[in-house]
Amino acid sequence: MVDKDLLSIQEARSLVRAARAAQAEYSQLGQERIDAVIKAISEVGIAHAEELAQMAHEETGYGKTADKKTKNLLAAEEVYACIKDMKTVGILEEDKVNKVLKVAVPVGVIAGVVPSTNPTSTVIYKSLISLKSGNAVVFTPHPSAKKCIAATVQYIKEALHKCGVSTDLVSCVSVPTIEGSAELMKIADLILATGGPGMVKAAYSSGTPALGVGAGNVPAYIERSADIKDAVAKIFASKTFDNGTICASEQSIICDAVIAADVKREVIAQGGFFLEGENLAKVKAIMERGNGSMNPAIVGRDAQTVAKIAGITIPEGTRLLVSDEPGVGPKYPFSKEKLTSLIGFYVVNDWKEACELCHSLLHNCGIGHTLAIHSHNEDIIREFGLKKPVSRIVVNTPSTHGGVGLSTGLFPSFTLGCGAVGGSATSDNVNPMHLLNIRYVAYDLGNTPVAAPAAPKHTCSCGGSCGGHGSVDINALTSMIVAELKKVM
Repeated sequence: MVDKDLLSIQEARSLVRAARAAQAEYSQLGQERIDAVIKAISEVGIAHAEELAQMAHEETGYGKTADKKTKNLLAAEEVYACIKDMKTVGILEEDKVNKVLKVAVPVGVIAGVVPSTNPTSTVIYKSLISLKSGNAVVFTPHPSAKKCIAATVQYIKEALHKCGVSTDLVSCVSVPTIEGSAELMKIADLILATGGPGMVKAAYSSGTPALGVGAGNVPAYIERSADIKDAVAKIFASKTFDNGTICASEQSIICDAVIAADVKREVIAQGGFFLEGENLAKVKAIMERGNGSMNPAIVGRDAQTVAKIAGITIPEGTRLLVSDEPGVGPKYPFSKEKLTSLIGFYVVNDWKEACELCHSLLHNCGIGHTLAIHSHNEDIIREFGLKKPVSRIVVNTPSTHGGVGLSTGLFPSFTLGCGAVGGSATSDNVNPMHLLNIRYVAYDLGNTPVAAPAAPKHTCSCGGSCGGHGSVDINALTSMIVAELKKVM
């Protein structure tokens, strides 16, 4: 009987060894050759976007095929469009005034951790940014998505072969285990981690430099000056996109009391069903496992499926299950991250109380990630921008689409940094420049102060009788000799 753990560890070592040899050769190619490789990966991602989306949906059961196709195209088209003209090879910048050159240095071999919620799109995205910056990448897949991830890697390998570069530049562990993933993260040069809190924590604990993301628990604040119908429509479009599997999706709606009735009416009109009594109790019973973590059975499921699992009946056309959540914390499951068709609902008196509630929700789960605000009061928007403990605040836009850069000017990315407050090494939407080291070549500016040379010393063998511990200033010695000569003349 083969030990899967040992097999996975050995495979990780072999793949990294091969990737390191391939990357050493690949990193010597010029910008033009590397850009051709990136274009080929983009084209293969576009060509197979729908097929891979279907595979991901069938294998994991998460989300919607159409939305997974959109995510694949976001990675293959939008990410490529943003990086294709980036300079990532050789001298990046020359400061002629300060006489400093900035030289791009690839990190080496990237360990790509891939989640089951966004499997194929994450592989396309991480392959593009890794190879654009002159690196190789070895993926460790989530076991429940290993087939669609392997298929994506295989299509990319075919593109690499046609470009005349080593197919070892992109590879994937075929026997994923915790031990194999740990070994990969230990021997790679950098970890690019997207996944659950446990996997991200393991990445940062591996001893290898890591770029990871924390949990998202996005509050969506509808301030009294907002267009209510537009705000609710955007929240629903975002939260139902791929059935809420993107960590930037909204987890709670917060609204001012003076508009709360109007917001509730609009939520119901657009397909929200407010849970009460026994219905609410049954849904809460299946939201979490015994340890308080999300129940994987409801992740990425539509409202009807969640209702069926909970054993309740809901109206046809229901898009989201909503709960008036009375508090924040471990005892209030609707105050946590819910990667499915569930959302909390809160009412506050004004924007200042909304600020405090957003803080509580983010500290409960999701600090450093993302916050959404719907408002036409620029002063309040700026207050949120200046003080909220998140890395991105998206304004009057769906949080999912805005956070990943689909409906905003943010860099299109599937790795959304949460900053130091969220336990991440960056607050950026990760791009190729995060996978490069910069070598600085700095020239002398000609303004270094140079000390005057010291007076010459004379070393004698008097054993220290001259008072200089064996050495004395030559001028002092000359004066002494002259004085002695005068005495005998």
